[in-house]
Amino acid sequence: MDIKFHKLSNFDRIKFSDLLADAYSFDKNLVDAEIERWRSDNDNLFYDYVGLETADTCCIITTLNNEIVGFICWDPRNLPEYAIIGDNCIITKHKGKGYGKLQLREAIDRITRSGGKKVFVSTSNANGFVPAQRMYESVGFVRLDNSKLEPWQTAQKQDVYYCMDILS
Repeated sequence: MDIKFHKLSNFDRIKFSDLLADAYSFDKNLVDAEIERWRSDNDNLFYDYVGLETADTCCIITTLNNEIVGFICWDPRNLPEYAIIGDNCIITKHKGKGYGKLQLREAIDRITRSGGKKVFVSTSNANGFVPAQRMYESVGFVRLDNSKLEPWQTAQKQDVYYCMDILS
């Protein structure tokens, strides 16, 4: 197993929408509802708006034997108080092998090295997302009470929200 974590700038322009569509292919309704937003937002975010220098500090591209198998990104704007993990996906043919957990741990390590005190993440409450929920809990995230959500979380109350306090 040759899993490696890379900076985004090590690659030509990545179509994040293709990776997300593959990773969430078990939920056709989700892909159909989100694909255009993924194309307009995710495919362009780092290249056209954020910039690769910043992206290299908050986005990890995960490869197995030089093939992209997933990625994870987080919003660093509120560091050191907290970071919010956004997309965290592993393509379908590589799911269930522990790569998502390795990728998540790498992101938490980088957030910790940036001085982060907390990490937030959310995932869907739908059945297909139970493995993601279990993964977050297995690395130390604690599920939040949706009735006590922070203002930035209120748009998606059907989701499951988690927080991890980072020990310094």
